[in-house]
Amino acid sequence: MFKKAFFAGIPVAILCLGLLTGSCQSTGTNKRDKEGFTAIFDGKTLQGWEGDPTYWRVEEGALVGEITPTTLLKTNSFIIWKGGTPADFEFKGSFRITTDGNTGINYRSEQLTDIPFALKGYQADIDGKIRYTGQNYEERGRTTLAYRGEKVTVNTQQNAADPESFRANVKNNAWQARQVTGSLGSSDSLQTFIKSNDWNDFHLIIKGNRLLHYVNGKLMSDVTDNDTVNRKMQGLLGVQVHVGPPMKVQYRNLRIKQL
Repeated sequence: MFKKAFFAGIPVAILCLGLLTGSCQSTGTNKRDKEGFTAIFDGKTLQGWEGDPTYWRVEEGALVGEITPTTLLKTNSFIIWKGGTPADFEFKGSFRITTDGNTGINYRSEQLTDIPFALKGYQADIDGKIRYTGQNYEERGRTTLAYRGEKVTVNTQQNAADPESFRANVKNNAWQARQVTGSLGSSDSLQTFIKSNDWNDFHLIIKGNRLLHYVNGKLMSDVTDNDTVNRKMQGLLGVQVHVGPPMKVQYRNLRIKQL
């Protein structure tokens, strides 16, 4: 059963709207590092984040999402960063996930009003069996935009805003108005760069309509989204625990840089 209690806080960064325009002079724990990134998770508390405490906590310096046999989900649940709605940015950090786990990093997303802590939008997909890690999946939207190893252009689909037309353009959990324009390597070869049950580094570069997902320094998917009907150019940032068996995911060193 969903619990109404949640974590929320106001980080120093939210007090400066310049974080989203590149003009913020950060102070305290929100100082920019030498690469221009600002930490958005302090490793100690959930200040600045909002989610269901049934599933989210801080443990040993990591943001932890966990599903247990007694807390199985009926819908995917997110913990959402409350520091703004980034448009063009880079996002870095590390993740570790159990074998049966399924998670993702959502960005340029919107929060649903009828489902608790649910996001709709782009997602850098991550799973413990490394079947999907690195791909670009649009949560509650166009579904798969690019599989791991693909360079893709997404084109505007005529009348895609119409619900029936929209559904008709999703087949086998993939958006049909996508065109594979190049290869970054086979999915299997890129999988060898992703570690199982261990820490992996991620790096998202989101600028204009170009969406790049890196894991451990390797480009895993590259999407150019020309779909002016369905794409989003800014929105919320959050991480997910997915419906399914008991699992645990950890995130740490979460840092953002406005472009």
